Amino acid sequence: MKILYSLLAVSISIAFAWVGTASGGLHYLFGVVFPAVAVFLFLFGIVYRVVRWARSPVPFHITTTCGQQKSLDWIKSSPLDNPSSTLGVIGRMALEVFFFRSLFRNTKMELKNGGKLVYGSAKYLWLAGLVFHWSFLIIVLRHFRFFLEPTPVFVGVLQNLDGFFQVGVPVLFMSDILILGALSFLFFRRIVTPQLRYISLISDYFPLLLIIAIAATGVLMRYFLKTDLVAVKQLMLGLFSVSPIVPEAISPLFYIHLFLVSVLLAYFPASKLVHMAGIFLSPTRNLSNNSRMKRHINPWNAPVKVHTYEEWEDEFRELIKGAGIPLEKE
Repeated sequence: MKILYSLLAVSISIAFAWVGTASGGLHYLFGVVFPAVAVFLFLFGIVYRVVRWARSPVPFHITTTCGQQKSLDWIKSSPLDNPSSTLGVIGRMALEVFFFRSLFRNTKMELKNGGKLVYGSAKYLWLAGLVFHWSFLIIVLRHFRFFLEPTPVFVGVLQNLDGFFQVGVPVLFMSDILILGALSFLFFRRIVTPQLRYISLISDYFPLLLIIAIAATGVLMRYFLKTDLVAVKQLMLGLFSVSPIVPEAISPLFYIHLFLVSVLLAYFPASKLVHMAGIFLSPTRNLSNNSRMKRHINPWNAPVKVHTYEEWEDEFRELIKGAGIPLEKE
């Protein structure tokens, strides 16, 4: 049912955009209003979540580590797994953000004959996640040719690298194939694996199906059902320059694609996808593990009048003596 509800939500979004533009003539609504509202919700939501996280008190270094902490000189430490300096934290964060290093360590376990618990490597999830995120980033950067005029130089470089094999006309971009393959793996993995299917929620299936629909409509427009790219660029340039123009030559398929992207942007800050920003504010990742070298005092603690043992002993000295209890200070 979780899958069906998610599939139904994506299908309704597609049908809504199709009916609104193909029959209803609501091109301005789907081409200007919805994208503008989605961008506002995306930016406002991300800023709100980041500010809220940044204001959360983190008085102590609570890093998550997988290696030896720096201590004595003759004990070998792990500067990346257990960093004790800012440079080490930067290195660990870079490996986490660009290469998903913690996910690379992921293992699987299963019971063999006789109830023996066996651990094994599980690199497929790491590879699929890496391929998806990098392909998604490359595709977003390639789309800058629709948002900016003149087109940035890096867009041409990316397109040449992405279409290196020059398969067919138009050129087949490898990122288009890779993102669909990685998304399919991540989706069917949740269906095929019973344990993962049991703990998966609508909030896990819906973003996957939504991004699959976005990628699929984009592939359809590029390779099968053509649309007027000049008109598309005119629309997008108008949006980004706050002077919206809605050309008539744009096909309904593009509005479906654009509406699905708008839904993703509006949904993004309230979903698990916001980890894109949250990873940089995670205290388990962005703090050094130097508690043996530096004392961390909670700056949010209100000043408290301390009643030491010596003061307590002086206050009840006579009673303690009368009870025959030994005193620290005679």
